Amino acid sequence: MEDMEAKKRIEFLSKELEKYNYQYYVLNNPTVSDFTYDEMMRELRGLEDEFPSLKLSTSPTQRVGGMASSTFEKVSHEVQMMSLQDVFSFEEVSDFVTRCKEMFENSAFVIEPKIDGLSVSLEYENGIFVRGSTRGDGFTGEDVTGNLKTIRSVPLQLDEAPEFLEVRGEVYMPKKQFLALAEQQELNGETPFKNPRNAASGSLRQKDSSITAKRNLDILVFNVQQVDGITWTSHYQSLQALSRYGFKTVQESSLVYTLEEIISEIEKIGNSRNDFSYDIDGVVIKVDDFSQREEMGATTKVPKWAVAYKFPPEEKETELLDIEVSVGRTGAITPIALFRPIRLAGTDVSRASLHNQDFITEKEICIGDTIVVRKAGEIIPEVVRSVAHKADFILYKLPEKCPVCGTKAVRDEEESALRCPNPDCPAQLMKSMIHFASKDAMNIEGLGPQNLIALKEAGLVHSVADLYTLKKESLVELERFADKSADNLIKAIALSKQNSLERLIFGLGIRNIGSRAAKLLCQRFPSIDLIMNATEEEISEIEGFGEVMAHSIVSAFHETHMKTLIERLKEENVAMDYVGASITDTRFAGMTFVLTGTLPTMKRSEAKSLIERFGGKVSGSVSKKTTFVVAGEEAGSKLDKANSLGITILSENDLIEKTK
Repeated sequence: MEDMEAKKRIEFLSKELEKYNYQYYVLNNPTVSDFTYDEMMRELRGLEDEFPSLKLSTSPTQRVGGMASSTFEKVSHEVQMMSLQDVFSFEEVSDFVTRCKEMFENSAFVIEPKIDGLSVSLEYENGIFVRGSTRGDGFTGEDVTGNLKTIRSVPLQLDEAPEFLEVRGEVYMPKKQFLALAEQQELNGETPFKNPRNAASGSLRQKDSSITAKRNLDILVFNVQQVDGITWTSHYQSLQALSRYGFKTVQESSLVYTLEEIISEIEKIGNSRNDFSYDIDGVVIKVDDFSQREEMGATTKVPKWAVAYKFPPEEKETELLDIEVSVGRTGAITPIALFRPIRLAGTDVSRASLHNQDFITEKEICIGDTIVVRKAGEIIPEVVRSVAHKADFILYKLPEKCPVCGTKAVRDEEESALRCPNPDCPAQLMKSMIHFASKDAMNIEGLGPQNLIALKEAGLVHSVADLYTLKKESLVELERFADKSADNLIKAIALSKQNSLERLIFGLGIRNIGSRAAKLLCQRFPSIDLIMNATEEEISEIEGFGEVMAHSIVSAFHETHMKTLIERLKEENVAMDYVGASITDTRFAGMTFVLTGTLPTMKRSEAKSLIERFGGKVSGSVSKKTTFVVAGEEAGSKLDKANSLGITILSENDLIEKTK
């Protein structure tokens, strides 16, 4: 394919894919099948790899995330991103409306749900998304442009846009996605995010944007911060314009004129809050007219032309019927409150975690108590307090032995948790195998929970190592497997032997070690033997690691059962090396490189691999810690910043010479 033909095809595919993104993620009205979309995306990636100089800055391929960043650059907000004055009663709402009407009798108000997420700024120059940042303290935030590009509802290019436009929006994690993430975190032995807001914040500030991309964040745009080349007179008018540009705006906003209408809208939103796909914690009331806002002014922190009415948390009393004890993948013994069913935030609930013995003791919780329950972040039920004991109450104590295998439990002082130390505990084994086979670990297709249960009940697996000894003949004897499904599973298990080491490390389920940490560990120690012989001091030197993570790794690989498991996996020819790097020459150790612009002959991924092959690290942003910037054609602001900091600039040829 010639350059001109490729250019036209890349432009066509990019435009069509972004149109499909808008229809799916903003309008919720998909017009093509997932297969068609994936085929077009695959073709676009192939063309961009073949013709890197033709890749558009607004390419939809950016939405899967890119290189990890070691830090977030600071961003000074030209227009302060102010917070809102909270009010908690209709009387306070009435006082606000009265103050506004005293200044402008004809004041109109826009009513919007208050999304409980992370506030961000999006900046566009001539319709192109150029920068996105967090609110921070209102004056200074952090540059998270790369992570925001992974959000499918953030338009990368606007149609018929003004010369410059800065908008404000709220990044959030949809309720369904939050529940799925919390479930996965519990399965991995991680501490789940407390609510969707924390999940959105933690996901948007990931140093690795590919992780952010997997979190399926969304955004609603609700305000214009700055605009050049066009004038709007009211907030409601600007929202309609933003929607036409392609932004996902709050559809539940309404324009009203009286206190009675405002209260009616608050009650309407409050009654339907559980129907929203996102979490809300109140209603925002804003004066609509921009000229009236200007005259009303603001304090140093909040505008005088808007308030946020906050919903009171819904709490209900019920009877604690029993406390059930569950054992997690890492051996954590967790008490679960079983109470008389109640309806909270639109759903029936009858159970909630009691966390650990310290929580139970602090709340003085006893079976038979009258307890108060609410939903944390309107999602996860939690016990708030005990309000009444029965006459013969006894403070609940967790069992001294594992309820599944009977092994004496030990207390983890760091997390105030009680744990079963037996690695062969049936409860831990099943959850460990589910985690081991999961997508981000060994990715064994067809080995879901139900199939694993069937294998375990048939006595075919007692350890994850047993998966690699399974025979097709044994599988077809089980009800869940036919000839083809058994054959497919054996092939999937065999294929997993070829995985790079970081998948195995993550799959082993070491406490405090997620998929990203597993990869960083393997980049520093690219074989299982190097990891097992590494000291806590050596591991803690890895950027992003600390003493707790280093201790977890060293402790795990000193356990007898882990050593036995690794030997068994070696015997079954499971790969024990990190294929992303094989570092024997560490001439770039301790050095940080930044790649910018289009290199003459090398793809950026190739340059990154070359640097990492010699022990170097590639960052997505320039800072004082940067050692070299490798610059190609059309290098932009990163090159300018490197020059201002006096950082050495390398060409592609200079980089190659350093590796000879």
